Amino acid sequence: MYHTSDRPLLIEMIRSEARDFTSRAKKAGKFGHVPESDPGKNLFSIYSANQWMEKEKNTPRPKMLFGEFWYEGELCILFADTNAGKSVLAVQLGNSLAGREQLAPFGLESDQANVVYLDFELSGKQFQARYTHNEVTYNFNKGFYRAEFNPAADMPYNFKTYDEYMNGAIEYAIKSTGADVVIIDNITCLRSGTERASDALPLMKHLKALKTKYQLSILVLAHTPKRNPAKPITRNDLQGSKMLINFCDSAFAIGQSSGDPGLRYLKQVKQRTTHEVYGEDNVCLFRIIKPLNFLKYEFVGYAREGAHLLKPSARERELLKARVTELVAQGHSQRQISTMLNIGLATVNRLLNIGEG
Repeated sequence: MYHTSDRPLLIEMIRSEARDFTSRAKKAGKFGHVPESDPGKNLFSIYSANQWMEKEKNTPRPKMLFGEFWYEGELCILFADTNAGKSVLAVQLGNSLAGREQLAPFGLESDQANVVYLDFELSGKQFQARYTHNEVTYNFNKGFYRAEFNPAADMPYNFKTYDEYMNGAIEYAIKSTGADVVIIDNITCLRSGTERASDALPLMKHLKALKTKYQLSILVLAHTPKRNPAKPITRNDLQGSKMLINFCDSAFAIGQSSGDPGLRYLKQVKQRTTHEVYGEDNVCLFRIIKPLNFLKYEFVGYAREGAHLLKPSARERELLKARVTELVAQGHSQRQISTMLNIGLATVNRLLNIGEG
């Protein structure tokens, strides 16, 4: 039942639904005809599990682009704090893929690729200065393209929203360069509020659609909000993590060493194609160097992440140990405690068995 005062609203809702149906029917070329009996049949490809096994058995396995961190055909997220060097690594990766040059010791199995780097961070002059020394500029590989964002560009009338305009511009960049790989620096410039599902879902859905349509590998750079440097990096440190991490194929992060400010480390955060190789007990250490005119990451070695986290005080360790002990008494497992307190599983184990933080 509804109140008579609601009648105008109900009438307008009916009219709106009718207009929407008419519009969709015209687009589908079915205006004036009865809609097909199963209009949703094209959204899923449905086979038996055995048919899928047969169908995919000859599909080649994805090739490494950057060791176990990023594989061909993946939508991957690289995240870190501001000024941690995300852009430096992303440009180095793009140039290496364009020239089929391995970033040792990490595997590169793919063929030479055309790479388009969508730069929302640096101006052309800033980019040029970063890769110049004594007026000598670095000679990038031929297949590496950089696209600079133009905030003054007017939106054409045929786009309804700025998001639509951005989507169209990204697709144009892909087509005009013949890109196999797309690097976006960074995601916050594509959409605001990606911590909300309503904002993150359309963005990731569009990137996945582009990935499938053009058979792309996509790397998206993202920020972390201010985080506790005493705790290991987790998926919860990605800004908008709940939605963005769910939709990507893989993710890895850059951490900054608390013991040596010049050191950076890379850590796997999510992987589907492979197993975890570079987790909390085996992060990859780097220094950012600039030999002549190319700013880059130089591999140093491997370490436990804990060795590069900010060490808590003795008082903080005692409080943490007391809290861990309390949670164990309540029946929580070590893994549950690790998640609840946002500390590493190895840390929980040490606090319980050795009493050291």
